[in-house]
Amino acid sequence: MKIVTFIENGTQQLGVKTEQGIVHIAKALEAVSSQQQPIPHSVHEVIEGGTAAVAALQSFVDRALASGGRDAFLLDEAKVTYAPCVTHPNKIICVGLNYRKHAEETNAPIPQYPILFNKFNNTLTGHGHDVPLPVKVSSKVDYEAELVIVIGKEAKYVSKENALDYVFGYCNVNDLSARDLQMRTQQWLLGKSCDGFSPLGPYLVTADEVGNPNDLGIKCIVNGEVRQNSNTSDMIFHCDEIVSYISQHMTLVPGDIILTGTPEGVVLGYPEDKQMYLKDGDVVTIEIEKLGALTNCMVNEQA
Repeated sequence: MKIVTFIENGTQQLGVKTEQGIVHIAKALEAVSSQQQPIPHSVHEVIEGGTAAVAALQSFVDRALASGGRDAFLLDEAKVTYAPCVTHPNKIICVGLNYRKHAEETNAPIPQYPILFNKFNNTLTGHGHDVPLPVKVSSKVDYEAELVIVIGKEAKYVSKENALDYVFGYCNVNDLSARDLQMRTQQWLLGKSCDGFSPLGPYLVTADEVGNPNDLGIKCIVNGEVRQNSNTSDMIFHCDEIVSYISQHMTLVPGDIILTGTPEGVVLGYPEDKQMYLKDGDVVTIEIEKLGALTNCMVNEQA
């Protein structure tokens, strides 16, 4: 299932992407009886409800599409205003230097343990939204295509063998990074946490549709030019190992998101005389196999 959160009249609404369009769940409930079956009303209710909530939602969507009143609740995907596909994560945990070729292009040693840092909810934005470039404080904003793990069950001290059982699904993110701020100190947080620096979406795709998360093509496209083109199999620490490792040190809860690192091809990896950082008007698309395409336009932040 591909779960969508979109904005209508200033409020977030739950949707499900189908071949016919996006089913507006709240409007579908007005048009079609749920037969007393509890239907989730937000993405976090779906995540927290797990497989039972997904099954109930899928059954309801199927019944709604089979009804005669589709016009009342079926939306054109191109006209939807997207919110982040996970709207209020308790934790945003990031893994740095997690692709072998990316570590090599930046002349960094291969890490022995996952390098962890965090972002905050101020960085979240949705597919199709403009991302402000913080031009007053940075001139070196870089793109980073990344796969996101979305936690579905409370996880503490889980084994690598069982770790993916705790994953609800996956999505795209652009882990935007102001390199001049990031490298100012040994702590990366400042360069990673500017407003809008984590566009997330467009869909949250359930784990059953994705299969092996470490066998997915991953791309970043800037103004039509492919800048990153790799596969999640190049991760140094695979998704199961990442979830297990983090759970040894902190409790993961439903809705937590983990950004798993970026492949080679970032601006920072180019020779200094060939580095072209993002500028006003640049359009960046993150595309991961089975997860759709996340597109945002960069715009100079207004004072």
